[in-house]
Amino acid sequence: MEELVNEKQALKKLKKKLTSATSRAMMDFSMLEEGDKLMVCLSGGKDSYALLDMVLHTQRVVPFHFDVVAVNLDQKQPGFPEHILPEYLKNLGVDFEIVEKDTYSVVKEKVPEGKTTCSLCSRLRRGNLYETAKRLGANKLALGHHQDDIIETFFLNLFFSGKLEAMPAKYLTDDGSLTVLRPMAYCREQDIADYAALRAFPIIPCNLCGSQPKLQRQVVKGMLKTWEQAYPDRMEIIMNALQNVSPSHLLDHQLFDFMNMHGRDLSALR
Repeated sequence: MEELVNEKQALKKLKKKLTSATSRAMMDFSMLEEGDKLMVCLSGGKDSYALLDMVLHTQRVVPFHFDVVAVNLDQKQPGFPEHILPEYLKNLGVDFEIVEKDTYSVVKEKVPEGKTTCSLCSRLRRGNLYETAKRLGANKLALGHHQDDIIETFFLNLFFSGKLEAMPAKYLTDDGSLTVLRPMAYCREQDIADYAALRAFPIIPCNLCGSQPKLQRQVVKGMLKTWEQAYPDRMEIIMNALQNVSPSHLLDHQLFDFMNMHGRDLSALR
């Protein structure tokens, strides 16, 4: 009995922490407004289940109306338990659609054995989700990326792509027709994992990505974990840095007008 009470208290505390962080991100980036139709992408992983919970909580408490539809892209991975998500969403009472697209076979055919599948898989998945959002009349789409994902992406781009770029909390698709949101941008992965365990979400593992333990993202994740063990506030400091940028103290002359800082015309030196 005492253990059950403790679990309920822990769940209540975690939910408050996650909903608070989500609400802050939604306000900071002006994510939702009256009349929106938001498509929540549900993969069956811990992050997307938590995302749906956060969005439904927001729908209940905000003083305006917006619609929610949950969408799962069934990529036809072998052994994928097709019944789990429909049953879960029916019990939850949320509008949903399961979209069947065999991107798994495309990825396995196109990507050589031993090579990273994430890039192609992500592009195919994102394209299908964008098309589905437009077909359903959704003007906004929500993804389950969290703070750890954003910081890991920053270091991946820094170390392997030579650019200062992370994941935006909000952006427009190339054609400008769809706004993509990451409402859990301020949420920590461990909090989400603990919340998912307490909520007993029916987690569906990704057999495609999970079979690649040597991904550079896993290397960066391990590096950050080591840092945080030594310096517990390191991740929060990095996150603050991503929100506290000084273009004049970097070296991107397209981002900051260094040329006009002086009266002389130095173009002849180019």
